[in-house]
Amino acid sequence: MAIEIKMPALSPTMTTGTLAKWLVGEGDRVNSGDVIAEIETDKATMEVESVDDGVMAKIFVDAGTENVAVGAVIAVLAEDGETASDVAKAGLQEPSSPVPVTSVAAEAKERAEPAPVTAAPVKAVPAPKTKSSDKPRIFASPLARRIAADRNIALEGITGSGPYGRILRRDVESAATAPIAQTTAALAGATQQGDSYLVANSQMRKAIASRLQDSKQQAPHFYLTVDCVIDNLLEARKSLNAKAAEGIKISVNDMIIRAAAMALIAVPEANASWEGENTRLFRHADIAMAVAIDGGLITPIVWAAEQKGLAALSQVTTDLAARARDGKLAANEYTGGSFTISNLGMFGVREFAAVINPPHGGILAVGAGEQRPIVIDGNLAVATVMSVTLSADHRAVDGAVGARWLQAFKGFVENPVTMLL
Repeated sequence: MAIEIKMPALSPTMTTGTLAKWLVGEGDRVNSGDVIAEIETDKATMEVESVDDGVMAKIFVDAGTENVAVGAVIAVLAEDGETASDVAKAGLQEPSSPVPVTSVAAEAKERAEPAPVTAAPVKAVPAPKTKSSDKPRIFASPLARRIAADRNIALEGITGSGPYGRILRRDVESAATAPIAQTTAALAGATQQGDSYLVANSQMRKAIASRLQDSKQQAPHFYLTVDCVIDNLLEARKSLNAKAAEGIKISVNDMIIRAAAMALIAVPEANASWEGENTRLFRHADIAMAVAIDGGLITPIVWAAEQKGLAALSQVTTDLAARARDGKLAANEYTGGSFTISNLGMFGVREFAAVINPPHGGILAVGAGEQRPIVIDGNLAVATVMSVTLSADHRAVDGAVGARWLQAFKGFVENPVTMLL
């Protein structure tokens, strides 16, 4: 009999998702490893792959359907020799209602494990020839596919710049097409006052908006800013990279993460989270780093960052950032943590204050290092200065604690050799 494919739980907290797109149709042959659908969660847009070969017999949930409960049957695969009509005759019809969200959430909480991404493996079955089965598989990110579809761009003619030739957003946007030119011309020629158009908010965009609004409304933010002279740090980085093994390139951000982790261990009261009746104090510096991705933001976590040397940090952060942009992070790689770092220095931003990423007790906003005049022993000098601002939740972190943490952080940054002790 046919095998049910259910809405997967792509993170421990996921209870519903948006079935953004089907990449196969009814009657199409599905090979092991093929991406069959794209699902939007509150964190990211994820690709769902088939675990075996088979034939898509029936699709129950249309592309673009929102709030599909985890565990709801979204499609079925036919077993060897079966067809879609066989499935219907067997009595496997579209479910009258999805699995209740509350029951799914309770089950997920009890198991503390995400549901499997796809149904049980099915045997390979011969399928009738279809146009889609004759086409070679195209590797592209979910956002690249969506942009291409919206702008009527054929992915077949695009060369991907991502890993293994994967087509990314920038590849699609750089493709010169007539529809794009026509759209641009139409917008440029609009003269009607107040002319505008709507862009549907993704599940991720809605979740980001909700979390940040809750953070500003519920967490009493306070802000502390210090200037760090980073000439010694830049020299230390240059020396370390000159002696590092091949393939290792330590960034300024890696050294900032290391300094923040050491400061959290030195001032453990700052490594805290407010939980109503209790305040949670973390034993390790589990630092989330903000990574901008297509359509939103995600914060992959460097677990126990204080236990990692700079070379190890460089490898971890490079890997996490790359997989975050490709939507390949596992749920436990972006869920949890104790503290956040948001670095906009590479964009030339001098100073800013970030919104706390709940349930973390603090977030450090890092600006650009730039040449500024400073006074040393009464004499005017020029140094490379980086402004950083700590946003802290006053319920969990007192002002004096935040000030001591910043003092410790500044000490590690300005005297980088102390990070290695």
